[in-house]
Amino acid sequence: MNKALLVLVAAALSLSAGSAMAQKKQLVIVVKGLDNPFFEAINQGCQKWNKENASSPYRCFYTGPASTSDEAGEAQIVQDMLGKPDTAAIAISPSNAPLIANAIKAAKPKVPVMTLDADLKKEDAGLRKTYLGTDNYLMGFRLGEYLKKAKPNGGTLCLILGNVAADNILRRASGTRDALSGKKDVDRLKGEGGWTEISGCPVFTNDDGPKGVQAMSDILTANPKLDAFVIEGGWPLFGAPQPYRQLTDQYKAQIASKSLVIVAADTIGEEVALAKEGRVEALVGQRPFEMGYKAPSVMIDLIEGKKVDDPVFTGLDECTRETADTCIQK
Repeated sequence: MNKALLVLVAAALSLSAGSAMAQKKQLVIVVKGLDNPFFEAINQGCQKWNKENASSPYRCFYTGPASTSDEAGEAQIVQDMLGKPDTAAIAISPSNAPLIANAIKAAKPKVPVMTLDADLKKEDAGLRKTYLGTDNYLMGFRLGEYLKKAKPNGGTLCLILGNVAADNILRRASGTRDALSGKKDVDRLKGEGGWTEISGCPVFTNDDGPKGVQAMSDILTANPKLDAFVIEGGWPLFGAPQPYRQLTDQYKAQIASKSLVIVAADTIGEEVALAKEGRVEALVGQRPFEMGYKAPSVMIDLIEGKKVDDPVFTGLDECTRETADTCIQK
């Protein structure tokens, strides 16, 4: 075969491959923002599914706004994706649950919709077929239990949260408060179980790591006798590990003696290393890679009309300084 013919054959094969890719139906994952390492782990799971299912008529397609603070951008992407003829199903991690619910209603989808990582509010649950991800209430409850174990007599605390309308984070906060109070549906701790949330808290950081570290620094400056932080998403640790180290360097003695206790969500980036260093009492982590890897299969089941559980939980990983070497699910 001469060189010119080889070039023509290669071009034809490339065109054929491109055409096949174009014909694949999209299993769309829309996350809160592409600037967050947590969501990149979801993307890695999505890409692994693609690699293992290269001959499938479906392709996992990962997208989202550039920043987790762009709630309107995420809602617009959801509407755009639901309007595309090659979208076969969609999995959404709502940054602003009511806003995403309105976007779904406006799009009037003809394909299956599910939520991933974060859910819609209970009153909007009928807009999606299932939720895949963390049991967020349990996650927050476990954070509360770790704090309670470290400081059984209670004290003052501050909750560090993400977006104001992110349902997953609000559920975690609810779980933490219930664990600490020994009651159900406590809106704010005012002495229940010995715990009191200080003025100015909770702090909403919009999932911004440096902003979270700065908020902790400001709170500690204003409240030097604060007993605890509960960080309901690991943004200050995985999003700004060096500033977090610099902050905790100033409070090494208090953290070592447990006069100041910090418990945090997630086990990604440098978080486990920070636990090993004794800069956080306990981590309760999610499994974002598993979410991204499982989501396409769940969407295909929905497309094919198969029975899918609601919710589908992906489990937790719990880490302390003592268990940091073995705490992550392999």
